[in-house]
Amino acid sequence: MDGSGSGAASGGGGGGGGSRFRRIPRQSFAHLKLDPVLDENLEQWPHLSELVQCYRSDWVKDEHKYGHYESVSPPSFQTQIFEGPDTDIETEARLASARRGKAEDGTDDDMPSTSGRQYSDAADVSKHFGQSPLPAYEPAFDWENERSMIFGQRIPETPMSQYGSGLKISVKVLSLAFQAGLVEPFYGTICLYNRERREKLSEDFYFRVLPSEMQDAKISYEPRGMFYLDAPSSSICLLIQLERPASEEGGVTPSVYSRKEPVHLSERERQKLQVWSRIMPYRESFAWAIVPLFDNNIGAVSGGSASPSSPLAASVSGSSSHEGVFEPISKITLDGKLGYSSGSSIVVEISNLNKVKESYTEESLQDPKRKVHKPVKGVLRLEIEKHQTGQADLENISESGSVTNDSIDLGDRVTDLTFAKCPSNGSDGPQTSNSKWTSSDGKEVSGNGSNASDFNADDFQAFDFRTTTRNEPFLQLFHCLYVYPLSVSLSRKRNLFVRVELRKDDTDVRRQPLEAMYPREPGVSLQKWAHTQVAVGTRVAYYHDEVKVSLPAIWTPLHHLLFTFFHVDLQTKLEAPKPVVIGYAALPLSTHAQLRSEISLPIMKELVPHYLQDSGKERLDYLEDGKTAFKLRLRLCSSLYPVNERIRDFFLEYDRHTLRTSPPWGSELLEAINSLKNVDSTALLQFLHPVLNMLLHLIGNGGETLQVAAFRAMVNILTRVQQESVDDAERNRFLVNYVDYAFDDFGGRQPPVYPGLSTVWGSLARSKAKGYRVGPVYDDVLAMAWFFLELVVKSMALEQTRLFYHSLPLGEDVPPMQLRDGVFRCIMQLYDCLLTEVHERCKKGLSLAKRLNSSLAFFCYDLLSIIEPRQVFELVSLYLDKFSGVCQSVLHDCKLIFLQIICDHDLYVEMPGRDPSDRNYLSSVLIQELFLTWDHDDLSQRAKAARILVVLLCKHEFDARYQKPEDKLYIAQLYFPLIGQILDEMPVFYNLNAVEKREVLIVVLEIVRNLDDASLVKAWQQSIARTRLFFKLMEECLSLFEHRKPADGMLLGASSRSPVGEGPSSPKYSDRLSPAINNYLSEASRQEVRPQGTPENSYLWQRVNSQLSSPSQPYSLREALAQAQSSRIGASAQALRESLHPILRQKLELWEENLSAAVSLQVLEITEKFCMMAASHSIATDYGKLDCITAIVMSFFSRNQPVAFWKAFFPVFNRVFDLHGGTLMARENDRFLKQVAFHLLRLAVFRNDSVRKRAVVGLQILVRSSLYFMQTARLRVMLTITLSELMSDVQVTQMKSDGALEESGEARRLRKSMDEMADESKSPSLKECGLPEDALFAVPENFSENRWSWSEVKYLSDSLLLALDASLEHALLGSVMTMDRYAAAESFYKLAMAFAPVPDLHIMWLLHLCEAHQEMQSSAEAAQCAVAVAGVVMQALVARNDGVWSKDHVAALRKICPIVSSEITAEASAAEVEGYGASKLTVDSAVKYLQLANKLFSQAELYHFCASILELVIPVYKSRRAYGQLAKCHTLLTNIYESILEQESSPIPFTDATYYRVGFYGEKFGKLDRKEYVYREPRDVRLGDIMEKLSHIYESKMDGNHTLHIIPDSRQVKADELQPGVCYLQITAVEAVMEDEDLGSRRERIFSLSTGSVRARVFDRFLFDTPFTKNGKTQGGLEDQWKRRTVLETEGSFPALVNRLLVIKSESLEFSPVENAIGMIETRTAALRNELEEPRSSEGDQLPRLQSLQRILQGSVAVQVNSGVLSVCTAFLSGEPATRLRSQELQQLIAALLEFMAVCKRAIRVHFRLIGEEDQEFHTQLVNGFQSLTAELSHYIPAILSEL
Repeated sequence: MDGSGSGAASGGGGGGGGSRFRRIPRQSFAHLKLDPVLDENLEQWPHLSELVQCYRSDWVKDEHKYGHYESVSPPSFQTQIFEGPDTDIETEARLASARRGKAEDGTDDDMPSTSGRQYSDAADVSKHFGQSPLPAYEPAFDWENERSMIFGQRIPETPMSQYGSGLKISVKVLSLAFQAGLVEPFYGTICLYNRERREKLSEDFYFRVLPSEMQDAKISYEPRGMFYLDAPSSSICLLIQLERPASEEGGVTPSVYSRKEPVHLSERERQKLQVWSRIMPYRESFAWAIVPLFDNNIGAVSGGSASPSSPLAASVSGSSSHEGVFEPISKITLDGKLGYSSGSSIVVEISNLNKVKESYTEESLQDPKRKVHKPVKGVLRLEIEKHQTGQADLENISESGSVTNDSIDLGDRVTDLTFAKCPSNGSDGPQTSNSKWTSSDGKEVSGNGSNASDFNADDFQAFDFRTTTRNEPFLQLFHCLYVYPLSVSLSRKRNLFVRVELRKDDTDVRRQPLEAMYPREPGVSLQKWAHTQVAVGTRVAYYHDEVKVSLPAIWTPLHHLLFTFFHVDLQTKLEAPKPVVIGYAALPLSTHAQLRSEISLPIMKELVPHYLQDSGKERLDYLEDGKTAFKLRLRLCSSLYPVNERIRDFFLEYDRHTLRTSPPWGSELLEAINSLKNVDSTALLQFLHPVLNMLLHLIGNGGETLQVAAFRAMVNILTRVQQESVDDAERNRFLVNYVDYAFDDFGGRQPPVYPGLSTVWGSLARSKAKGYRVGPVYDDVLAMAWFFLELVVKSMALEQTRLFYHSLPLGEDVPPMQLRDGVFRCIMQLYDCLLTEVHERCKKGLSLAKRLNSSLAFFCYDLLSIIEPRQVFELVSLYLDKFSGVCQSVLHDCKLIFLQIICDHDLYVEMPGRDPSDRNYLSSVLIQELFLTWDHDDLSQRAKAARILVVLLCKHEFDARYQKPEDKLYIAQLYFPLIGQILDEMPVFYNLNAVEKREVLIVVLEIVRNLDDASLVKAWQQSIARTRLFFKLMEECLSLFEHRKPADGMLLGASSRSPVGEGPSSPKYSDRLSPAINNYLSEASRQEVRPQGTPENSYLWQRVNSQLSSPSQPYSLREALAQAQSSRIGASAQALRESLHPILRQKLELWEENLSAAVSLQVLEITEKFCMMAASHSIATDYGKLDCITAIVMSFFSRNQPVAFWKAFFPVFNRVFDLHGGTLMARENDRFLKQVAFHLLRLAVFRNDSVRKRAVVGLQILVRSSLYFMQTARLRVMLTITLSELMSDVQVTQMKSDGALEESGEARRLRKSMDEMADESKSPSLKECGLPEDALFAVPENFSENRWSWSEVKYLSDSLLLALDASLEHALLGSVMTMDRYAAAESFYKLAMAFAPVPDLHIMWLLHLCEAHQEMQSSAEAAQCAVAVAGVVMQALVARNDGVWSKDHVAALRKICPIVSSEITAEASAAEVEGYGASKLTVDSAVKYLQLANKLFSQAELYHFCASILELVIPVYKSRRAYGQLAKCHTLLTNIYESILEQESSPIPFTDATYYRVGFYGEKFGKLDRKEYVYREPRDVRLGDIMEKLSHIYESKMDGNHTLHIIPDSRQVKADELQPGVCYLQITAVEAVMEDEDLGSRRERIFSLSTGSVRARVFDRFLFDTPFTKNGKTQGGLEDQWKRRTVLETEGSFPALVNRLLVIKSESLEFSPVENAIGMIETRTAALRNELEEPRSSEGDQLPRLQSLQRILQGSVAVQVNSGVLSVCTAFLSGEPATRLRSQELQQLIAALLEFMAVCKRAIRVHFRLIGEEDQEFHTQLVNGFQSLTAELSHYIPAILSEL
C-alpha cells in the first residue's frame, strides 16, 4: 500500500483538530504469510490485489462521524436549606458538620458541603448570585443518551473483531507429572472440540513437556494457546492428546505409567527410556483426555459476555464447589480438582488421562460401550484463562471520547499506544512492527497484572474453524489447508508413519517440495514436509495428526499434495533406526481442496515423472492391488479463494475487464455482475468487502452501462445483507463496519468514488421523478440510502483530507472543501428528489420515509464538517422550503428530527450565517421552527420541541470548549431572539402545559443569565407591555420551580398542578426537573445498583455504593410502578418517589432544591439589573408604579425560598428601596407594601436566625423608607393590618404537656424580632446581612436631613407588640372560650383596642365582641359595642366632612359610650390601605349600627339610651327627606318615652341590672390575682347564682395542687395572710351610686328614692355596707353595731363593652352604732314621706299608692312585726349606753324618732282616706299598733306624748 495515500488518510500530525481520520491497524495472523513469490506480482491478478488490499490495509475511521463531545464535570450541588417557621436546619447542619469535622478531621471532601461556599466557581461570584439553573434542571445530562433517542440515530459499531464476538480462552500447560516419574519428553496437542457435533472447532495447539534434565535453559517460556469461542456451551471441551517417543521393541512399554506395582520406574527403566528417547525422533500416541470447559448449568446462560467480572462464571466451570468441579459426563470420570484461582485464570488438574491401547478414533472416544482402559497415573496441570476479545474494547474506549489517538504513523503503527491501557486484540503485533502489543485484560483490578496480561508474541493463536462458516465478512487474510490423514490399511503389521509435502508439479520426482508446511515447534520457519505419528505394529494404522499447509495464492492444476508412507524399525541395532519408504499417494489441489468429506487414495509403490497425468497412471504400480487404502480428510480455510463459483466468475471477469484482456463491451462482466444476485448469502457475506470495493471501483470508472449495472447489483447485495441481518437494526452491522472502517476510497490510488456514485444515483432518482418506471430497485435504493449517503460523505472527507494533507501546518483544522459546481448540482438534485420522496411517503405514513429523513439529516450533518457550510445551508433551506410552516404532524415530526440531528453537529455554534452579515443560520432556523412547533396542535410535538432546545443548551453549557464567559455570551446572543418571539406571542407560551413551560423557562433563564446588560436593556426598551410580559415570565419561573415540600405548614399559594393525564408515559418522579430525569431514575432504580451510565455526579455514589446493592426495598420497583400506574392518582409521583432507593431519592431532592434555589437567585439577579436600569430611566416600564418590580418581589416573598436566597435577597431589597423608595411607598403601591410587610413579619417568626435577622433588617428598611416617603402612621396601620393577618396564619400557642396552652415559639420569636427592630443595641448587624453599615442612616437623594429615629421605630414596634399580646391572649383562651365568657369578651375587647389604628380591624373585633355578648344575653354590652362601631364610622365621616353629623353629635354619642374617643380620627384616613378603610365607613353603615344599638338597648330596657340614639338617626333621614323612615322613627320615639314613664311609675323601683364585687386571690388566677372586679349581671341573678357560676368557671382551671374557696363575708382581705395553694374568691353584692348622691349620709339607701327623674343609667361608682363590732364579737346589740360603707370606682362605666370592669379605687367610711340607728330611722321617715308626697298623674290612680303605703306602714307601726324603733330606744336611751352618747347625738336621735312618729301619724290618716270596706280591719290594727308604740316610746322620750 503506497505510503502517501495512507499517510494522508491518517490525517497527519498529532494536532487536536487536524486529524479527522484515525487509522486502525489490521492485525492478522502473522503466521499466515502469503506465498512470498506472489507478494510481488499481484499486479497480474487485480482481484487478488484487491483482496489482499482489502484484508491488509488499515481501517480508516472518521472520528467526527458520530459526534464528539467533551463535557466539563458537572457542578457539585450543595444541599439547599429550606426553612419553615419552625425549623432551623441550617444550624443543625452546621453543628453536625462541626461534629463530623472533629471526628474525621474533615476528610469528607466528596460530601456535598452544606455550609460550604455558595458558588462553584470563584470567578463567577462577581457576576452571578447562584449557579446556573440548567445543571440542576438536567443533573444527569448524558449527551450520548440524548442522541440515542433521536429517531434514526446512527449507532457506531465497534469494528468487527477477527475472532468473532465471543470468548477468548488461553490455555497454558503448567506441568505433567506421573507417579512413575517423568524421564522422557512428552508431546501433545490441545484443541477445542464440540462433543455433541463431534467436530473439531479449532486447529491444534502443540506443546511439549520435557523432563528436567533435558530442559533447555534458554527456552523458559512455554507458549500459551489462544482459543476463540462464540458462546459457552456444555458441549464444548478441550481435547487433549499426548504422544511420547515410539516405544522400543522389548524396551519399556507405555504400560509402566499405568501399572499398580511397583509404582516408580526402576533405575534401569529410567536409563533405557532416557537413551531411547534421545535417539527416537518419531512419536506414538500415548493418552488422551477430554475436559469440558463449561458445566452443564452454564449451557443456558450466555455467561461469558454477561459477567466478565467473575473469574469462575463460565470461564472453566460454572460451579464454585471445589470437589468435582467437572461433572462426570458419559462415564468419563474427571476428578480434575480446582487448584487455585487467580484473577480470571483457573488452574485445572487433569488426572483422567486415558491410556491409548488399541487404535482409537475421534468417533470411538465418544462411544459409551468403549472399554475403559487402565487410566494413566498422572496429572496434567493446565492454566485456563478467559480474556476479553480485544478490538471491541479498544474501540469503545475511543468512542466514548476518553482516549483518542491522532498520531499514527506508518513507520511505527504502535505509536498507537495512546492505547497503552486499552485491551488490544492480543494477537501478535501488526505486521509492520515487531513490538509487542501489550494489552491488559481490562481488569487491572484483579491486582495480578503480571499474571493476567502479558501476551507474548509467541502465544499461539489457534485458528477458529468456524470463521469459514460464519455469516460474516472475512476480515483478514488466511489461506491454508488442513490435512488429516485418517487411516492406512495394509495387509501386514507395520510401524507406519506418513510424510506430507506440497509440490508444484509432477515433472521432476527429485525436485524439492515447496516450503509450505507449518512447523510444530514455535519460532521455526515453514518447512518442506511434515510427519505424522508412528502407528506401532498394526495392520490398520490410525492417525490423529493435523498437518497445516500454506497455500499458494494462485493454484495451477498441477499443485498437489504428496504423501509418503514409511515403516520404521523400533530396535536399535548398530545405529539409530532408519525409516523405509513403503509407498506414495498424491492429491491434486484444484479438484479436491474444497471437499469436506473423506477422500480415499490408492498407494503407489514408486513415483515416476508425470505421475498425476492419466497417461502416467498406467505405468504405476499400486500396493494392495490398487485398493484405496489411504483415507484422509481436508479442510480448506481461505479468504482469498472463494468456494462459490459465481463469485469466482465475477473475480475473473473483473480481472479481465481491468487488465483489458476481455472484449471491450464487457458483456461477460455484466453477466457476472448480474449473477451476483444469486450467490448464496454466506458466500456473499464472506466476500462482502472485496465485492463492494470492486463494484464501487466499477461505479467510479466503468462505462455508463457498467456503472448502472454495478449500482443495481450493489443495491441488491446491500438489500440482501440488510434483510439477512440478525438483529433488526436499521443499519446493518456489516454494512456500517464497511462504511465506517473498511472503506477507504481505495487509499487514494484512484479518483474518489462520490462523483460517480452521486451521478448514477441522481440519474436514477431523476428518472423516477420524471415518472419513468425504474422497477423495484428504487425502493431498495431508498431503504439503503443511508449507506450510499455515508459512502459519498466518507469519500468526500477522504478526498478533503488528502487534498490538504501535505500543505497543512500542524494542529490546524482542515479547511472546508468547496464542492465543484457540477457535483454539487448533482447532489442538490439528488437531495431534492429524496426530499420529495420523504414528503410523499410521509403523508402515506410509511416508516421508510422517517428513516430516509434521518439519513438525509445525517447527510447534511456530515457535509457540514467537510464542505463549505453555506453549500450545506442551501440543502437545509431546500428542506425547510419543502416542509415550511406548521405542517401535518408526521411531516412536522420529520422536520424536528431533521433539525435535531443537524443542530447536534460538533461545530453547530461556530456555523456562519447564510449571508456573511448574518448570525448563525442554523440557530435562527431552529428558533423559528421550534417556536412554530409550540403553536402546533400536536402536544407531543410541542414537548419534543421544548426538549430539543433544553438538550441543546445543556450541550453548550457543559461543553468543554465553551466555558469562557465570552463564549457563553455568544451562545446566549444566538438564542436571544427566541425570548423576543415569546414576548411577541405570549399566548403561545401560555398554551403550553406545565412541563413544557418549565423547559422553555429554563432556556430563557439560561439565555438571560449569560447575556450582557446591553442586550437585556434592548429587551426592556421596546414597550412597557413587553417589559411587563418579560417579568410575567420571571414570575412563572418562580411559581413553576418553587420547591414544595410535601408537608409545608405555611404554603401560601396553592400549587398549580398540571392535569394528571398529560405528559409522557414514563413514570414521573419529579414535577420540576427535566423529563429526562424520570428516565434516568427509572433506569437507575431498575438496575438497583449504581447507575453506571453517568460518570458525572459520581461523588454521591462513592460512599454509598456498598449499601446500594442491599435489598433495602420492601418490594421491587416494578410493583411500585404497577401500583402507581393502576392508581393513576395525582399522588403517583409521590408514591414513585417513595419507591426509590433512599440514595436516589436523596439525589432527586438535592437536585430539586438546587434547581429551585438557582432559579430564584437567577430571577433575583435579573430583578436587580432591572432596578439599576430603571433607576437610570433607560428602559420602558411603568415608572408610576414600577409594577414589574413590585410583582416580582411579591413573588419572591410568597414562595418557599432557601436560606441562600434570603441571604442574597436583602441587599437587593435594600437597593430597590434606596433607588425607588418614593414610588414604592406611594399610595398606588399600598397593596405591595402590605404584602411586603406581611412577609417580613412572617419571616420574623422563623426559627432560623439568619432568616429572622434579615427579616428584622427588612422591616427597618421599610421603616426608614416610610420616614422619608410616607407618614409612619400609615406604615403603622399597614403593619398592624398585616400582623393581624399573620396571626391567623401563625400558630401563636402550643399545647403544654398538661393540655393547657402556652405561648408558642413563633410568638416569642416575633416578639423578639419586634424588640430587636426598635432597639439600637439589639438590632442585627447590617454588615452580616450583606448591607452597608450605614444603610439606615443614608439619606435618599432629594432629601437634606437624616430622618431616621429610633424613638419612632420604638413607638411603632410597641403598638405592634400590643396587638401581638392581644392576639396571643385571645389565642390562649382558645380552649376555655366557651366556658369563661367574661375572659372571652375581654380578649375581644383587647383585640379591638389593640387594632384601633385600623378602623376595619377595630370594627371587626368590636362586632365579634357584640356577637359574644348577644350569645350571653348581655344586651346592654352588645348595644355598647354597636354604638362604638357607629362611633368609629361617625368620627371618620365627621373628619372627612361628608356626613350629616357634626362634632356635637359625636359628643352626644360619647355620653352613651365613653370609648368613642376623639383621637382616632387622624389615623382613620391613614388607614385607607387597599382593601381596608374608606369603603366601609359610610353613613349607611353608621345608621345600620345605630339601629342595631337601638334594638339591643331596648332589649336591655335602657330606653333613655334608645332615645338619644334615635335622635342621631333622625338628622340622616331629614337630610335625605326619607319621610317614611322619619315617621317610623318618631313612632319608635313615642314608644320609648312611654316605656320610660312606665318604668318610673312602677311601685317597685326598676333596676336594669345587679352588680357584684368579685375579688380574686391566688396565683393560679394568673393576671387576675389580687384584683377586684365589678361584674354587671342581669337583674334576676342572685348572689347564689353568681357564686355558682364563678366557682364553676374557676374550678375547671384548678389542678390537683390547688383548691378553690369562696370567702363568705365582705371584709377586707389581707392577701398575704391567706393560705398558699388555695385560691379564694370573694363575692359581694354592691349597689350603683348615682352621680349626685351624697355618699357620706348615714341613711340607708333606698333605690326608689333616686329614680325621681329620667337619668342616663351610667354608673362608675358602687358601694356596699358591712356591719361590724369593735369589741370583737361577731354579733352585738344595736349599741355595738358599727357599719363600714365601701365605695368602689371602676375603670370606665357601666354599661360598658364588657361585663366586668376592674376596680381602680376603693374608699370606705365608718358609721358609729348611734349614727347607724339615726340613719335607720331617718331612712324610714324619708320613705314614708316620699310615698305621701309623690305626685300622681290623676286621682284615679290610687290603687298602687295604697298598696305601697300599706307595705311601709305595716313595717313601721306594727309593734309585733318590727320592733326596730323600740329596739333603738331600748339600746340607746336606757341605762348604760345612754351615758356614752354625746348630747348632740342624743338630740339627733330623739329628733329623728319624733319626726318618724309624726310622719306615721300623717300616713295613717291618709290611709284612712284611701281604704274601702275590706281594709277596715287592717286600719284598726294600724291604729292600735301606733298607739301602743307611742305608749312604749313615752317611757324613753316623755316629750313624745305632747308632740303627738
